[in-house]
Amino acid sequence: MVRQSLVQLLTPDELRGRVTAVNQIFIGSSNEIGALRAGLMSALIGPVGAVVWRGIGTIMVTAAVACAVPALRRLPALHTLKAEG
Repeated sequence: MVRQSLVQLLTPDELRGRVTAVNQIFIGSSNEIGALRAGLMSALIGPVGAVVWRGIGTIMVTAAVACAVPALRRLPALHTLKAEG
């Protein structure tokens, strides 16, 4: 929900439809890839192990993105954002 709100708020009006379409393609495909990964991990190490490793992976990716893109940590409240341009 936050990602969709940011796309809508920060994309210029003339590009919003195209950006939203590309975003939806990536979101849809990432959900399918995530389901495949979850199924494979459950088959290999069991459902509990898969959940534990997914949690560890989520924390690691979140920390990496927070370090690599510090501007995301400084975003103001969503209701104050305006589109550029």
